[in-house]
Amino acid sequence: MPVIAMTQEMGSLAKDVSVELAQSLGLKIVRHEIAEHVANRMHVPQSLIGRLREGKAGLVERLTTDQRSVALYTAEELYDLADRGDVVLRGWGATCLLRPVPHVVSVRITRSLRKRVEWLMRDLETDDAEFAEAEIRRSDQAHASRMHEQFGVTWGDPLLYDLVLNTDRVSVQSCVEQISLLMRRPEFAETAESRALLSGMALAARVRVALKDHPATRAISITVEANKGRITLRGIVLDDEERTQTQSVAADVAGVTDVDNQLKLMATTRRFASSKQT
Repeated sequence: MPVIAMTQEMGSLAKDVSVELAQSLGLKIVRHEIAEHVANRMHVPQSLIGRLREGKAGLVERLTTDQRSVALYTAEELYDLADRGDVVLRGWGATCLLRPVPHVVSVRITRSLRKRVEWLMRDLETDDAEFAEAEIRRSDQAHASRMHEQFGVTWGDPLLYDLVLNTDRVSVQSCVEQISLLMRRPEFAETAESRALLSGMALAARVRVALKDHPATRAISITVEANKGRITLRGIVLDDEERTQTQSVAADVAGVTDVDNQLKLMATTRRFASSKQT
């Protein structure tokens, strides 16, 4: 059940590579479906999600959109798609979110700015090179900002990927062959352990979304971990009622078999701090 996570750098030919890769291996390509999923969960227009991701949203849209919800719903969908397997996931932070899973191949497709500008000019049927370059730089800045804010990484850092391919020098077909070859290497073989890790990440993401969607727990900020159906909750909550409600919401998520509730109460934490000072 191969899973390939790829970047979506404008004009890099990543789309062409993903299409040929999917066709040659019989995989599904996912990109725009994620925007639809996030928009439906947030009850907002899909176009708004697109503008936010491409750096085209206005100030009011940026200030009034719950970015935490965008990140949670995106992660939920990506983990779910990866857990099903046989998929190419392009963009949406997939290369960072799925990086811990050993059998996921993470690929960056890149290209020189000059070639990317030429590509966009042809795509838009314009001879305005200055406009095309500004569009590409705006898109790059939006991706870089989002990756830094959400994952604390520098966008384009080669250490984030298993393979970096430059389509200035490597053809689309050669890119497909290189990725296919890497997928067949033993380092990227799916194992029971890697499969369990991915399934656990998907389940933890569903629990985080359930907590965010429930009125009684949407404001809490805690750590959620999952291992073979067992959920571990860590962090600080307001009181015993919130602690109990959090456990209840987590336990109701499909796939959860047990909840290890290690949440601490804020009042208890304060008393402990006061006793240490005295």
